[in-house]
Amino acid sequence: TAYEIYQCDWSSDVCSSDLKGIILHGGHGTRLRPLTHTGPKQLLPIANKPMSQYCVESLRDAGITDIAIIIGGVGSNKVQEYYGDGTKFGVKLTYISQDAPRGIAQAIGLCKEFVNGEKFVVFLGDNILKKSITEYVQRFESSDAKASILLCEVNNPTQFGIADIKDGVLKKIMEKPKDPPTNLAVTGIYLLTPTIFDIIARLKPSWRNEYEITDALQMLLQEQYKITYDMVTDYWKDTGTPHDIIHANQVILSAMKPYFEGNKEGNSDISGNVMVGSGTIIKEGSKVIGPVIIGKDCQIGPNAYIGSNTSIGDNSKISNCHIENSIIMSGCSINGEFTIKDSIIAFNSEISKSDTPDKIFLLGEGTKISL
Repeated sequence: TAYEIYQCDWSSDVCSSDLKGIILHGGHGTRLRPLTHTGPKQLLPIANKPMSQYCVESLRDAGITDIAIIIGGVGSNKVQEYYGDGTKFGVKLTYISQDAPRGIAQAIGLCKEFVNGEKFVVFLGDNILKKSITEYVQRFESSDAKASILLCEVNNPTQFGIADIKDGVLKKIMEKPKDPPTNLAVTGIYLLTPTIFDIIARLKPSWRNEYEITDALQMLLQEQYKITYDMVTDYWKDTGTPHDIIHANQVILSAMKPYFEGNKEGNSDISGNVMVGSGTIIKEGSKVIGPVIIGKDCQIGPNAYIGSNTSIGDNSKISNCHIENSIIMSGCSINGEFTIKDSIIAFNSEISKSDTPDKIFLLGEGTKISL
Protein backbone atom coordinates (compact mmCIF):
# COMPACT_ATOMS: atom_id res chain seq x y z
CA THR A 1 0.00 0.00 0.00
CA ALA A 2 1.08 3.55 -0.58
CA TYR A 3 1.53 4.45 3.07
CA GLU A 4 3.14 1.29 4.47
CA ILE A 5 6.82 1.32 5.31
CA TYR A 6 7.52 -2.39 5.10
CA GLN A 7 7.24 -4.38 1.88
CA CYS A 8 7.81 -8.09 1.44
CA ASP A 9 10.47 -9.47 -0.85
CA TRP A 10 8.40 -12.28 -2.36
CA SER A 11 11.54 -13.86 -3.82
CA SER A 12 12.80 -14.69 -0.32
CA ASP A 13 11.54 -15.94 3.02
CA VAL A 14 12.46 -12.73 4.80
CA CYS A 15 8.90 -11.82 5.74
CA SER A 16 7.27 -15.24 5.87
CA SER A 17 5.40 -16.06 9.07
CA ASP A 18 3.82 -19.18 10.53
CA LEU A 19 1.14 -17.09 12.20
CA LYS A 20 -2.38 -17.13 10.85
CA GLY A 21 -4.54 -14.05 10.40
CA ILE A 22 -8.17 -13.32 11.24
CA ILE A 23 -10.12 -10.30 10.01
CA LEU A 24 -13.46 -9.48 11.61
CA HIS A 25 -15.84 -8.29 8.90
CA GLY A 26 -19.23 -8.50 10.60
CA GLY A 27 -21.37 -6.15 12.71
CA HIS A 28 -24.28 -3.89 11.88
CA GLY A 29 -22.42 -0.58 11.39
CA THR A 30 -25.31 1.33 12.94
CA ARG A 31 -23.30 4.55 13.39
CA LEU A 32 -22.69 4.64 9.63
CA ARG A 33 -26.25 4.25 8.41
CA PRO A 34 -27.51 4.76 5.70
CA LEU A 35 -24.11 3.86 4.21
CA THR A 36 -24.37 0.37 5.72
CA HIS A 37 -27.95 -0.46 4.75
CA THR A 38 -26.74 -2.34 1.66
CA GLY A 39 -23.37 -3.76 2.72
CA PRO A 40 -20.80 -4.07 5.51
CA LYS A 41 -19.01 -0.96 6.71
CA GLN A 42 -15.63 -2.62 6.17
CA LEU A 43 -16.16 -2.42 2.40
CA LEU A 44 -16.64 1.36 2.50
CA PRO A 45 -13.72 2.89 0.56
CA ILE A 46 -10.96 5.02 2.01
CA ALA A 47 -8.75 6.53 -0.73
CA ASN A 48 -10.70 4.35 -3.22
CA LYS A 49 -9.89 1.10 -1.42
CA PRO A 50 -12.16 -0.85 0.96
CA MET A 51 -11.02 -0.23 4.52
CA SER A 52 -10.68 -3.97 5.19
CA GLN A 53 -8.24 -4.26 2.28
CA TYR A 54 -5.75 -2.25 4.34
CA CYS A 55 -6.04 -5.01 6.97
CA VAL A 56 -5.48 -7.76 4.39
CA GLU A 57 -2.43 -5.98 3.02
CA SER A 58 -1.04 -5.22 6.49
CA LEU A 59 -1.18 -8.92 7.40
CA ARG A 60 0.23 -9.96 4.02
CA ASP A 61 3.11 -7.51 4.22
CA ALA A 62 4.00 -8.96 7.62
CA GLY A 63 4.23 -12.40 5.97
CA ILE A 64 0.82 -13.66 7.17
CA THR A 65 -0.91 -15.08 4.10
CA ASP A 66 -3.29 -17.72 5.54
CA ILE A 67 -6.22 -15.54 6.61
CA ALA A 68 -9.80 -16.17 7.76
CA ILE A 69 -12.45 -13.50 7.28
CA ILE A 70 -15.42 -13.58 9.67
CA ILE A 71 -18.53 -12.50 7.80
CA GLY A 72 -22.14 -11.94 8.79
CA GLY A 73 -24.93 -9.44 8.48
CA VAL A 74 -26.17 -7.33 5.56
CA GLY A 75 -24.31 -7.81 2.29
CA SER A 76 -21.81 -10.35 3.61
CA ASN A 77 -21.87 -11.99 0.16
CA LYS A 78 -20.27 -8.80 -1.19
CA VAL A 79 -17.16 -9.55 0.89
CA GLN A 80 -16.67 -12.90 -0.84
CA GLU A 81 -17.43 -11.36 -4.23
CA TYR A 82 -14.74 -8.71 -3.72
CA TYR A 83 -11.94 -10.78 -2.16
CA GLY A 84 -12.62 -14.18 -3.74
CA ASP A 85 -10.06 -16.78 -2.68
CA GLY A 86 -7.51 -14.03 -1.99
CA THR A 87 -5.23 -14.82 -4.94
CA LYS A 88 -5.29 -11.31 -6.40
CA PHE A 89 -4.24 -9.93 -3.00
CA GLY A 90 -1.40 -12.41 -2.49
CA VAL A 91 -3.13 -14.35 0.29
CA LYS A 92 -5.23 -17.48 0.87
CA LEU A 93 -8.67 -16.69 2.31
CA THR A 94 -11.10 -18.80 4.32
CA TYR A 95 -14.58 -17.47 5.13
CA ILE A 96 -16.25 -18.21 8.47
CA SER A 97 -19.87 -17.18 9.05
CA GLN A 98 -21.11 -15.57 12.26
CA ASP A 99 -24.90 -15.87 12.54
CA ALA A 100 -25.26 -12.76 14.72
CA PRO A 101 -22.86 -10.17 16.16
CA ARG A 102 -22.20 -11.38 19.71
CA GLY A 103 -18.90 -9.66 20.33
CA ILE A 104 -15.29 -9.84 19.22
CA ALA A 105 -14.41 -12.73 21.55
CA GLN A 106 -17.28 -14.86 20.23
CA ALA A 107 -16.16 -14.19 16.65
CA ILE A 108 -12.59 -15.20 17.51
CA GLY A 109 -13.93 -18.35 19.16
CA LEU A 110 -15.36 -19.46 15.82
CA CYS A 111 -11.81 -19.71 14.46
CA LYS A 112 -10.42 -22.43 16.73
CA GLU A 113 -10.38 -25.06 13.99
CA PHE A 114 -8.89 -22.62 11.48
CA VAL A 115 -6.11 -21.59 13.87
CA ASN A 116 -5.24 -25.25 14.45
CA GLY A 117 -2.87 -24.70 17.36
CA GLU A 118 -0.90 -21.83 15.79
CA LYS A 119 -0.28 -18.33 17.07
CA PHE A 120 -2.45 -15.81 15.22
CA VAL A 121 -3.19 -12.13 14.66
CA VAL A 122 -6.70 -10.66 14.81
CA PHE A 123 -7.41 -7.45 12.89
CA LEU A 124 -10.74 -5.67 13.19
CA GLY A 125 -11.77 -4.89 9.63
CA ASP A 126 -12.63 -1.25 10.37
CA ASN A 127 -9.25 -0.39 11.91
CA ILE A 128 -6.66 1.59 9.96
CA LEU A 129 -3.08 1.32 11.21
CA LYS A 130 -0.53 3.37 9.31
CA LYS A 131 2.54 1.61 10.67
CA SER A 132 3.60 -1.84 9.49
CA ILE A 133 2.81 -4.61 11.99
CA THR A 134 5.89 -6.63 10.98
CA GLU A 135 7.99 -5.81 14.05
CA TYR A 136 5.08 -6.67 16.37
CA VAL A 137 4.54 -10.01 14.62
CA GLN A 138 8.22 -10.94 14.72
CA ARG A 139 8.50 -10.03 18.39
CA PHE A 140 5.41 -12.08 19.28
CA GLU A 141 6.61 -15.10 17.28
CA SER A 142 9.73 -15.36 19.44
CA SER A 143 7.94 -14.47 22.69
CA ASP A 144 6.56 -16.76 25.41
CA ALA A 145 3.61 -14.39 25.96
CA LYS A 146 0.11 -15.78 25.58
CA ALA A 147 -1.12 -12.51 24.07
CA SER A 148 0.13 -9.12 22.98
CA ILE A 149 -1.87 -5.95 22.43
CA LEU A 150 -1.25 -2.63 20.71
CA LEU A 151 -2.14 0.49 22.69
CA CYS A 152 -2.68 4.03 21.47
CA GLU A 153 -3.31 7.26 23.37
CA VAL A 154 -6.78 8.70 22.67
CA ASN A 155 -8.69 11.82 23.64
CA ASN A 156 -11.95 9.98 24.42
CA PRO A 157 -10.99 6.91 26.49
CA THR A 158 -14.56 6.20 27.63
CA GLN A 159 -15.29 5.05 24.07
CA PHE A 160 -12.67 2.26 24.01
CA GLY A 161 -11.30 -0.73 25.79
CA ILE A 162 -8.64 0.75 28.10
CA ALA A 163 -5.41 -0.66 29.55
CA ASP A 164 -4.13 0.35 32.97
CA ILE A 165 -0.32 0.44 32.93
CA LYS A 166 1.78 1.02 36.06
CA ASP A 167 5.59 1.17 35.93
CA GLY A 168 5.58 -0.41 32.51
CA VAL A 169 3.46 -3.37 33.64
CA LEU A 170 -0.01 -4.19 32.29
CA LYS A 171 -2.28 -4.30 35.36
CA LYS A 172 -5.85 -4.33 34.05
CA ILE A 173 -7.91 -4.21 30.85
CA MET A 174 -11.47 -2.90 30.88
CA GLU A 175 -14.19 -2.14 28.31
CA LYS A 176 -15.38 1.47 27.97
CA PRO A 177 -14.89 2.47 31.62
CA LYS A 178 -16.89 5.44 32.95
CA ASP A 179 -13.84 6.64 34.87
CA PRO A 180 -10.83 5.45 32.82
CA PRO A 181 -7.53 5.19 34.73
CA THR A 182 -5.54 5.97 31.56
CA ASN A 183 -6.13 7.14 28.01
CA LEU A 184 -4.45 4.04 26.53
CA ALA A 185 -6.95 2.49 24.13
CA VAL A 186 -6.69 -1.16 23.15
CA THR A 187 -6.54 -1.02 19.36
CA GLY A 188 -8.31 -3.52 17.14
CA ILE A 189 -5.17 -5.58 16.50
CA TYR A 190 -4.57 -8.56 18.81
CA LEU A 191 -1.70 -11.07 18.75
CA LEU A 192 -2.94 -14.29 20.38
CA THR A 193 -2.22 -17.93 21.11
CA PRO A 194 -4.70 -20.84 21.26
CA THR A 195 -4.85 -20.36 25.06
CA ILE A 196 -7.46 -17.68 24.37
CA PHE A 197 -10.00 -20.29 23.20
CA ASP A 198 -10.23 -21.86 26.66
CA ILE A 199 -10.76 -18.40 28.13
CA ILE A 200 -13.46 -17.53 25.57
CA ALA A 201 -15.30 -20.78 26.34
CA ARG A 202 -15.63 -19.61 29.98
CA LEU A 203 -16.63 -16.01 29.27
CA LYS A 204 -19.95 -14.55 30.40
CA PRO A 205 -21.78 -11.93 28.30
CA SER A 206 -21.18 -8.30 29.22
CA TRP A 207 -23.85 -5.70 30.00
CA ARG A 208 -24.06 -5.24 26.20
CA ASN A 209 -24.88 -8.97 25.91
CA GLU A 210 -21.64 -9.46 24.00
CA TYR A 211 -18.57 -11.58 24.64
CA GLU A 212 -15.89 -8.94 25.04
CA ILE A 213 -12.28 -9.48 23.99
CA THR A 214 -11.25 -7.08 26.78
CA ASP A 215 -12.89 -9.43 29.32
CA ALA A 216 -11.02 -12.39 27.81
CA LEU A 217 -7.71 -10.54 28.03
CA GLN A 218 -8.46 -9.52 31.62
CA MET A 219 -9.12 -13.17 32.50
CA LEU A 220 -5.74 -14.07 30.98
CA LEU A 221 -4.13 -11.49 33.27
CA GLN A 222 -6.02 -12.69 36.34
CA GLU A 223 -4.94 -16.26 35.68
CA GLN A 224 -1.29 -15.14 35.62
CA TYR A 225 -0.71 -15.57 31.89
CA LYS A 226 1.83 -13.24 30.35
CA ILE A 227 0.47 -10.43 28.15
CA THR A 228 2.83 -7.95 26.52
CA TYR A 229 2.02 -4.64 24.87
CA ASP A 230 3.41 -2.15 22.38
CA MET A 231 2.57 1.52 21.96
CA VAL A 232 1.33 2.78 18.59
CA THR A 233 2.67 6.30 18.16
CA ASP A 234 1.87 6.55 14.45
CA TYR A 235 -1.64 6.91 13.05
CA TRP A 236 -4.38 4.52 14.18
CA LYS A 237 -8.10 4.96 13.64
CA ASP A 238 -11.15 2.91 14.54
CA THR A 239 -13.37 4.10 11.68
CA GLY A 240 -16.73 3.81 13.39
CA THR A 241 -18.25 7.15 12.35
CA PRO A 242 -18.43 9.22 9.13
CA HIS A 243 -16.01 11.74 10.67
CA ASP A 244 -13.52 8.93 11.38
CA ILE A 245 -13.70 7.70 7.78
CA ILE A 246 -13.21 11.17 6.31
CA HIS A 247 -10.24 11.77 8.62
CA ALA A 248 -8.64 8.44 7.69
CA ASN A 249 -9.18 9.30 4.03
CA GLN A 250 -7.29 12.56 4.52
CA VAL A 251 -4.34 10.86 6.27
CA ILE A 252 -3.94 8.14 3.66
CA LEU A 253 -4.29 10.52 0.71
CA SER A 254 -1.62 12.80 2.15
CA ALA A 255 0.90 9.93 2.21
CA MET A 256 0.27 8.61 -1.31
CA LYS A 257 2.61 9.17 -4.22
CA PRO A 258 1.05 11.21 -7.06
CA TYR A 259 0.37 9.72 -10.49
CA PHE A 260 -1.59 10.80 -13.57
CA GLU A 261 -2.85 8.15 -15.98
CA GLY A 262 -5.76 10.11 -17.47
CA ASN A 263 -6.15 13.09 -19.81
CA LYS A 264 -6.29 16.80 -19.12
CA GLU A 265 -7.84 19.54 -21.24
CA GLY A 266 -5.79 22.66 -21.82
CA ASN A 267 -7.34 25.15 -19.43
CA SER A 268 -7.88 22.80 -16.51
CA ASP A 269 -5.59 23.11 -13.49
CA ILE A 270 -4.08 20.35 -11.33
CA SER A 271 -1.86 21.01 -8.33
CA GLY A 272 -0.65 19.25 -5.21
CA ASN A 273 -0.65 15.54 -4.46
CA VAL A 274 -3.10 14.18 -7.06
CA MET A 275 -3.71 10.58 -8.20
CA VAL A 276 -5.74 10.07 -11.40
CA GLY A 277 -6.65 6.70 -12.91
CA SER A 278 -6.67 5.60 -16.54
CA GLY A 279 -9.53 6.67 -18.80
CA THR A 280 -10.34 9.70 -16.64
CA ILE A 281 -10.56 13.13 -18.24
CA ILE A 282 -10.23 16.48 -16.48
CA LYS A 283 -12.34 18.80 -18.64
CA GLU A 284 -12.14 22.52 -19.34
CA GLY A 285 -12.53 25.02 -16.54
CA SER A 286 -11.88 22.44 -13.85
CA LYS A 287 -9.50 22.64 -10.92
CA VAL A 288 -8.11 19.78 -8.81
CA ILE A 289 -6.11 20.61 -5.67
CA GLY A 290 -4.56 17.68 -3.83
CA PRO A 291 -4.40 15.56 -1.95
CA VAL A 292 -7.06 14.01 -4.19
CA ILE A 293 -7.55 10.58 -5.72
CA ILE A 294 -9.77 10.09 -8.78
CA GLY A 295 -10.46 6.59 -10.05
CA LYS A 296 -10.66 5.16 -13.54
CA ASP A 297 -13.00 6.24 -16.36
CA CYS A 298 -14.27 9.38 -14.61
CA GLN A 299 -15.31 12.68 -16.16
CA ILE A 300 -14.36 15.66 -14.03
CA GLY A 301 -15.87 18.84 -15.38
CA PRO A 302 -16.53 21.02 -17.10
CA ASN A 303 -16.15 23.66 -14.41
CA ALA A 304 -15.66 21.32 -11.45
CA TYR A 305 -13.58 22.22 -8.39
CA ILE A 306 -12.21 19.19 -6.55
CA GLY A 307 -10.59 20.39 -3.34
CA SER A 308 -8.20 18.72 -0.92
CA ASN A 309 -8.82 15.47 0.94
CA THR A 310 -11.31 14.15 -1.62
CA SER A 311 -11.65 10.65 -3.07
CA ILE A 312 -13.71 10.00 -6.20
CA GLY A 313 -14.39 6.39 -7.22
CA ASP A 314 -14.35 4.83 -10.69
CA ASN A 315 -16.92 5.73 -13.39
CA SER A 316 -18.11 8.94 -11.74
CA LYS A 317 -19.14 12.18 -13.43
CA ILE A 318 -18.64 15.46 -11.56
CA SER A 319 -19.45 18.82 -13.17
CA ASN A 320 -20.14 22.48 -12.29
CA CYS A 321 -19.78 21.91 -8.56
CA HIS A 322 -17.31 22.38 -5.72
CA ILE A 323 -16.35 19.29 -3.67
CA GLU A 324 -13.80 19.01 -0.87
CA ASN A 325 -12.93 16.87 2.16
CA SER A 326 -15.36 14.22 0.96
CA ILE A 327 -15.62 10.65 -0.29
CA ILE A 328 -17.54 10.10 -3.52
CA MET A 329 -17.85 6.39 -4.27
CA SER A 330 -17.90 4.71 -7.68
CA GLY A 331 -20.62 5.30 -10.25
CA CYS A 332 -21.82 8.65 -8.91
CA SER A 333 -23.14 11.55 -10.98
CA ILE A 334 -23.03 15.05 -9.46
CA ASN A 335 -23.95 18.12 -11.50
CA GLY A 336 -24.94 21.55 -10.28
CA GLU A 337 -23.70 24.86 -8.94
CA PHE A 338 -23.34 23.93 -5.28
CA THR A 339 -20.67 23.03 -2.75
CA ILE A 340 -20.32 19.67 -1.01
CA LYS A 341 -18.00 19.44 2.01
CA ASP A 342 -17.29 16.86 4.74
CA SER A 343 -19.57 14.33 3.05
CA ILE A 344 -19.74 10.66 2.11
CA ILE A 345 -21.78 9.78 -0.97
CA ALA A 346 -22.28 6.08 -1.62
CA PHE A 347 -22.09 4.07 -4.84
CA ASN A 348 -24.29 5.01 -7.82
CA SER A 349 -25.81 8.12 -6.22
CA GLU A 350 -27.01 11.10 -8.25
CA ILE A 351 -27.24 14.76 -7.23
CA SER A 352 -28.29 17.41 -9.72
CA LYS A 353 -28.75 21.19 -9.99
CA SER A 354 -29.00 23.58 -7.08
CA ASP A 355 -28.64 27.27 -6.37
CA THR A 356 -28.76 26.86 -2.58
CA PRO A 357 -25.83 27.13 -0.09
CA ASP A 358 -23.27 24.51 0.94
CA LYS A 359 -24.44 20.96 1.54
CA ILE A 360 -23.32 18.14 3.82
CA PHE A 361 -24.44 14.71 2.67
CA LEU A 362 -24.40 11.18 4.02
CA LEU A 363 -26.05 9.28 1.20
CA GLY A 364 -26.71 5.55 1.01
CA GLU A 365 -26.17 3.47 -2.12
CA GLY A 366 -28.29 4.37 -5.16
CA THR A 367 -29.63 7.65 -3.72
CA LYS A 368 -31.01 10.20 -6.21
CA ILE A 369 -31.46 13.85 -5.21
CA SER A 370 -32.65 16.76 -7.35
CA LEU A 371 -32.21 20.12 -5.62
